[in-house]
Order: sequence, then structure tokens, then C-alpha cells
Amino acid sequence: MSQSISMVSDPDLSTQAKPAILNTLPDIPVPSGNCSPHTQQQIDLLLLAVEALELGASEHMLATIKKLELEEVIKGRVHLWRLRSSNPWRRSFTRDCLSLDRAKALIIIAGDRAKKSMVLIRQLLLAEQQMKEKQLPLENHFRLSEYLERFRAHFRSRMNPRRTKVAAYIASESELNELALSLLKKLLFCTGTKGIERIWFSLFDGEIR
Repeated sequence: MSQSISMVSDPDLSTQAKPAILNTLPDIPVPSGNCSPHTQQQIDLLLLAVEALELGASEHMLATIKKLELEEVIKGRVHLWRLRSSNPWRRSFTRDCLSLDRAKALIIIAGDRAKKSMVLIRQLLLAEQQMKEKQLPLENHFRLSEYLERFRAHFRSRMNPRRTKVAAYIASESELNELALSLLKKLLFCTGTKGIERIWFSLFDGEIR
């Protein structure tokens, strides 16, 4: 097995090597010890929404990894890409399993970036509400239209259109917009008290008892 694959599919870090910030999220007793494909997909989509919010988001994520001392969990740009490619909807799907520690790290990064963009997220969701109340197209609001357009572009370029659900989203701009907005609401939720922890638990709905 090549080193690049083993970095993604190896087990969680030992307690001694584990960055302290990972302990802010509880361990989930999933049977396999790894995330399900559905959980992996949800995490990547949250990060896709972050990318649509922030210009240069990839660089910001790498800076966040360094700031939060997560380098032992996510070892640079290529490793981050491989972790995100565990999303089965991806064109670049790797079939690797995402360990709980690495899933925690990705959610913590998403939450940190969401806090940095909290004002913008609130503005966009308020704009969505106002446009719908006035029965106006979402595209009439420049900033909201910009976010939705970037999200659609990222989704179409990175997800595999041979996947039935992906193809359905690509075929319906309105459904893709709704997906983008639902992810925006999750990112806002991350910024609240215990928000990241609640999002973390929600990723495993139906998988644990």
C-alpha cells in the first residue's frame, strides 16, 4: 500500500499524539471505528460551502490547520485533498475510510472558517429570507447570487455526474441552490454555543443508538 493511501485509511492517532483540540468533540461509537460514506459526503459538502464563501479558501484552510496545530492529523495540501476525496460523490473518490480523528479535524476546520465568515453568512441568510418574502429571484441579490454561483460551479466541477443524486442536483439549479443554502445554515449553526458539537452528532444520525 502506498504511503499516500495509508495516511488516509490508517487508524486514529494514539492518545499521546492526538492534538488537544480534537478532545473538544466526543468520540462516536460507530461499529467500524470509521465514518460511513454518508458522513464523509456531508463533511466534504460543508467544506465545499466554505470554499464558496471564501476566496482563497484552500489557503485559509491550510492556515487554520497550522493555527490549530492539526498538522499531525492533516499533513498538508495533498492529504487534505485525499481526505475530502473520501466523499463518494467526488469525481476523485478514493474509496478510503475517514477515521474519526480526521473527521473531527475537518469539522473543526469548517467551524473555525464559519466563525470567520459569520457576519457574511448571516447577511446571506437574511437576504434569502427577504428575497423569498418579496417573491424575488435569489439572483437579484448580488452577494447571495455570487455565493450560489460559486457553490454550483464547485459542485459541478468536482462531483461525479454519473452518481444519480449528483446528476439530479446538476439538472436542477433550484435544488442545487437549496443544497447550498442548507449548508450555509449548518455553517451558521456551527458558530453558536455547542454548535460544532451538535453538527458533529448530526453527522451520525441513524448510525448509532
